[in-house]
Amino acid sequence: MSSSAASAACCAEPAVAPGTPRRLRFALVAGEASGDLLGEGLVRQLKERFPDAEFAGIGGPRMREAGFETWHDYGELAVMGLAEVLRHLPRLLRLRSGLARRLLAWKPDVFIGIDAPDFNLGLERRLKRAGIRTVHYVSPSVWAWREGRAAKIGCSADRVLCLFPMEPPIYQRHGVDARFVGHPLADAFDAVPDRRAARERLGLPQDAPVLAVLPGSRLGEIQRLWPVFIDAARLVTVQQPGLVVAVPAANHACREAIEQGLAKSQLANIALYDGQAHDVMVAADVVLLASGTAALEAMLAKRPMVVGYRISALTYRLVMLLGLMKVNRYSLPNVLANEPIVPELMQHDCTPENLADAVMGWFRDHEARAALLPRFEHIHAKLRGDASVAAAEAVAGLLPPAP
Repeated sequence: MSSSAASAACCAEPAVAPGTPRRLRFALVAGEASGDLLGEGLVRQLKERFPDAEFAGIGGPRMREAGFETWHDYGELAVMGLAEVLRHLPRLLRLRSGLARRLLAWKPDVFIGIDAPDFNLGLERRLKRAGIRTVHYVSPSVWAWREGRAAKIGCSADRVLCLFPMEPPIYQRHGVDARFVGHPLADAFDAVPDRRAARERLGLPQDAPVLAVLPGSRLGEIQRLWPVFIDAARLVTVQQPGLVVAVPAANHACREAIEQGLAKSQLANIALYDGQAHDVMVAADVVLLASGTAALEAMLAKRPMVVGYRISALTYRLVMLLGLMKVNRYSLPNVLANEPIVPELMQHDCTPENLADAVMGWFRDHEARAALLPRFEHIHAKLRGDASVAAAEAVAGLLPPAP
């Protein structure tokens, strides 16, 4: 059989008896680990409502465990930064074009693009024009820059599912249907995390100071940040006797990159874990992390943190040249609090010395750590609300009424 014939056979409708209703189909595309987590919760809740439904598209291990058929793994989309995207652009465009053709042949009842706006919004627009109902799950940061994008997003998505409460009013100003569903991570973390239990699960001593270090979940992030974070942790170790540095690796490839960095360092007393980032943050006294979803997780774990980040030099120059950066706060705890409540050190400020000083500030200032706790608790309460259930209800609301 030729490759074109095989492709057609793969996408062909299965034979069904006359009069038999076709099973509901939900297509999803998640582009990274955080999207895989959101997709898992959404698939499980939709399966509760529609046990016979089919689920397929792009996802990761969590979505597969929930019964999702992955046509491609989300790792194929895990590219970030303008320079990196430009280098991978031809491959990504081929992938998106082929996926669109396959989806149009498969005819899902609803398509849900989870985050990854550069990839998903164009795909959603094409599917919407073909008559497929579309949802964009996780709003781009329209609150941070270019609010006018909200109207364009409405051209791609019939409904936008927002994780943060300040987002739907922005879409409403542009006539776009947007729903605040809450953040699934807010449901995953206890209001009062149990540090003792987390340390027991991880085999960490109860009386030792613990610094959690999370250099990112992408290889590009680890390559840029891990050497800087290692040097910062070494400086902290000198000043904080008995310190244990706990490092969760997002996956096998990340663990290999982390181990390579450790082999070149003189950092001692390291505890390296496969996954378990949730427990590692809860077990820690202070967290040093890359900006992104991890900062939200550390906040929900109620742990003081230092946020550091670097993008590639070319990407940074392009961002500055084009004036794309419109905000002076980029970590989610500071954005949600609408003020700088945790240190964030970006690009040239992200040095071992600056990071170590900020980490030691938390270790030394117990009053500041205590004052941070109610701020985190207040934000946590605002974000909690059984997000996966609410998201499934919003998706189900786009289906036509049963005959």
